[in-house]
Amino acid sequence: MIDKKTIETIAKLARLHVTDEEAQEYSAQLAKALTHFEQISKINTAGIEPLVTPTEIEAYWREDVVSQEFTADEMTGNAPDRAGNLFKVPPVV
Repeated sequence: MIDKKTIETIAKLARLHVTDEEAQEYSAQLAKALTHFEQISKINTAGIEPLVTPTEIEAYWREDVVSQEFTADEMTGNAPDRAGNLFKVPPVV
């Protein structure tokens, strides 16, 4: 079981205020969650390949095609202010 001091440490790290009643409740809840993780860790997974996705969907990769649809002047044509082929913006401090 996770003690009150551990709960208080976690709450402090998360910058949360936890009452004594909440600490007891969270202690029980975390202990229950950790019990589930212990049960899961006991499952024999030897020889089982890890999954990337839970289904047999294959990745579809398309060919990259380089194309230049607009010129630099066309892309910056509606800019309120520009410097050459670049958008001019106010300085950021």
